[in-house]
Amino acid sequence: MRKFLCLLAVFYLFNSQAQAHKIVGSSWTDGSDIEGEVGFSNGQMALKGTLVEVFKNHDEKIGETQILDDGLFRYTPIEATTHRFFINLGAGHVAEVIVNPDELPENLKQSTTPVAVDTPSSPDITASSEIATLVAKAVRKEVQPLRKEIASYKEKNDLQSILGGIGYILGLTGIIFYIAARRKESDKG
Repeated sequence: MRKFLCLLAVFYLFNSQAQAHKIVGSSWTDGSDIEGEVGFSNGQMALKGTLVEVFKNHDEKIGETQILDDGLFRYTPIEATTHRFFINLGAGHVAEVIVNPDELPENLKQSTTPVAVDTPSSPDITASSEIATLVAKAVRKEVQPLRKEIASYKEKNDLQSILGGIGYILGLTGIIFYIAARRKESDKG
């Protein structure tokens, strides 16, 4: 029994260490830029100044940027291609965030048919687009902490489900051994 408890304690320790090092990353567009965030599932964000390398295809480097405050990075794409962001967080932890061409800012999306639009510039249109931009930035700012909390919550519940399943299995095994021991004892007596 003592060996079993030691094994269970070792399993828990290794599992909790792995839990703290799972990498979480996401990206979105902000005007003509790609903005993203990278961190660990326990809520710790990537360190400011960490290098973010940008590749297209799998091996063609097209640029780089750095992690800013709160694990955020910002990159201005110049071509409509898949962008792969690689962030080395140390100790063998490398995050990869992929932005497909259909997720790029509107100014880079290629239209299939040219459209000629002849509309005069109006102050109302400019004002409403500025308001839309401000609202989008405010919403993004408020949603970012929620993304972190959801990722952390999902990781926590996954660990609880695994440990709960192991507990059920061990409990059922204990009941089976108890019943077998009682039968064996009653057969002797």
